[in-house]
Amino acid sequence: MDLQVMKAGAMLKKVKSKSWKKQRHFRLQEDGQTIWYKSRWAGTSHSTFSVADVEVVREGHQSEVLLSVAEEFPADLCFTLVFRGRRGNLDLVAESPSEAQAWIRGVSKLIQNAESMDDKERVDQWIWDWFQKADKNKDGRMNFKEVRTLLKMMNVDMNEEYALHLFTLADKSKSGCLENEEFVQFYKILTERKDMWRVFQDYSRDGQTLTLAELKDFLRQEQQEGERSWEHAQELIDRYEPSETAKKQGAMSIDGFQMYLVSPEGAIMDPQQLTLSQDMSRPLSHYFICSSHNTYLMEDQLRGQSSQEAYIQALKRGCRCVEVDCWDGPNGEPVVYHGHTFTSKILFRDVITTLGEYAFKASEFPVILSLENHCSVEQQRVMAQLLDTILGDMLLREPLDGLVHQELPSPHDLKGKILLKAKKIGGLEENETLTDEATDEISDEAEPESPSAENLSKSKFSRELSDLVVYCKSVHFHSFEYSRLHSKCYEMSSFSESKARKLAKDTGTEFVHHNSRQLSRVYPSGMRTDSSNYNPQELWNVGCQIVALNVQTAGLEMDLNDGLFRQNGCCGYVLKPDFMRNDDSFDPERPQDWDGYTSLQLSIQVISGQQLPKVNQKEGSIVDPLVRVEIYGVSQDQAKQETSYIDNNGFNPLWNETLNFIIHVPELALVRFVVEDYDKASRNDFMGQFTVPFTCIQPGYRHIHLLSKDGTAIPLSTLFVNVKISEVTTEV
Repeated sequence: MDLQVMKAGAMLKKVKSKSWKKQRHFRLQEDGQTIWYKSRWAGTSHSTFSVADVEVVREGHQSEVLLSVAEEFPADLCFTLVFRGRRGNLDLVAESPSEAQAWIRGVSKLIQNAESMDDKERVDQWIWDWFQKADKNKDGRMNFKEVRTLLKMMNVDMNEEYALHLFTLADKSKSGCLENEEFVQFYKILTERKDMWRVFQDYSRDGQTLTLAELKDFLRQEQQEGERSWEHAQELIDRYEPSETAKKQGAMSIDGFQMYLVSPEGAIMDPQQLTLSQDMSRPLSHYFICSSHNTYLMEDQLRGQSSQEAYIQALKRGCRCVEVDCWDGPNGEPVVYHGHTFTSKILFRDVITTLGEYAFKASEFPVILSLENHCSVEQQRVMAQLLDTILGDMLLREPLDGLVHQELPSPHDLKGKILLKAKKIGGLEENETLTDEATDEISDEAEPESPSAENLSKSKFSRELSDLVVYCKSVHFHSFEYSRLHSKCYEMSSFSESKARKLAKDTGTEFVHHNSRQLSRVYPSGMRTDSSNYNPQELWNVGCQIVALNVQTAGLEMDLNDGLFRQNGCCGYVLKPDFMRNDDSFDPERPQDWDGYTSLQLSIQVISGQQLPKVNQKEGSIVDPLVRVEIYGVSQDQAKQETSYIDNNGFNPLWNETLNFIIHVPELALVRFVVEDYDKASRNDFMGQFTVPFTCIQPGYRHIHLLSKDGTAIPLSTLFVNVKISEVTTEV
């Protein structure tokens, strides 16, 4: 019933602000997956989005925009569509409560359906979508001209004679048109995987099926599964073989083989590493911690919008350290924004309310609230009161078990807790009466390179706020020697990117040792007014835990961050290698001097691509794809190699090119696969990427499921590779 209401369409108000509210006609298209909308004055132009791009529907006044118009529009008329990735919310107001409910229930049901689809249903839906797009006259049939148009839409420039040959094979009825089932047949012919068929043939004696023994040989020899191969072979047949006959014979057909290789088990990243699989009982300083800088910003730090939504997005991504820049606001209420700029302001109260609601939805492990405090003592007391009353038991107020230990507690010990990082009067050990106020630098980020740091003076901070700081006391960094002799484990320093990089280059071993005991936070230069990012890898190489990035800014740096924190169940904590947790003298600039040094050879055969995304949406444009493999790690491991480009084929390009790398410190290396559209006249266009920690790679024949610039999945878009990892016997 709800879907029928959606298909019939409705006039909904699209709300962007208190002053921007406009009627739009929305309706669900016949494919049950696409929502179409337009202004009544827009003529023939319209917009669409896929339900698959919507993450969740929020009911009522659950966004800043709808809260701002709450007096005008009752909650039972309002709802918000929250999109995946960095796309902004869509805030809508219906004309009646029943209409609002129909859309809320309907979209929620469609999201649920999309998430519960298996691989076959997903492919069927994808085929149906293409059929709908290409069937220009909407008669439910496709003539050859429409098929030619479709091929260009699908990113393939096929010889007309060959295209006609495939069309004729699929046109069983000889009607000169393809109906739905015939189009499915055409698609199957078009997507036959000769690359996978060849691998199958190498192990199948009869060329039709893989026996249990043959599949076991494939898993042992190619997928490097060793002793587990026999048991796993049977599991794969049970899980992926569609033919009951083959199943009964204990065999796998080419269809089952293909389904296995495109499943998560056949992916480049070991699916076991996607679950919480690391020891979470080590001290906090032994983990890399997913961290956000200027968390309140949706865009750049000069004129961007400050928003609670930015905190929600960062926390949903798994960020476990978020930043709040606090300044005195009107009516005694502290506000959050990027000081001395034109960024908009939000109430500190609203930020903390959002933090309390979303802190532990993506991960149960502790959140560090990094406070950049620019407030008067009076408003700091207000902040302390708000933190106390809004966060309640979530806020850590005193050391665990009342004792101060020689090392920090673990993520496991601190589950469900929010830790305040700020200045503190005195230390944890002191019980004597202290003053109610202290004087110190105004901000942790008061580095000379910051535009807001030119006229800084000493500023006071309050005892009430100080008392809420437990394990993350902000202190100035003097030297590694001073820290070794005088610093407590709960004291931590913040470094600008330039200072941290200099320390990493000049005194890498000391930095590693320092970070085995204390937390370090690194933040982007104040000159990055466009909210761009530095490369976090250099700082991870010396064990810095809180390497804060502008998560609102897509690009290579966020790809690396997402890649590192994809492991361990995306919980926001990744255990550092053991040589960064103990007293080993590890120098990232000279890894070969370390006692445990072993280098590995990584060999990647880039075989083929499947259904790569279009870059230019013009109907006749087709990509010329190439694949680049990039290694990020210690300086000796930094490397890039790429394949040649394939002319006019983004649908099923075939490379069969092998790229070789030597990896000196596998535990710190990240491997990034990038697909680009080659352009001889200008810069290549980005098409998709996937970044994986070297230690999480599954060897053998694997598919890489590509992600967009935003880090969201590109449906059915993959690379097929063969990965081999071996020890290096002699240095190459």
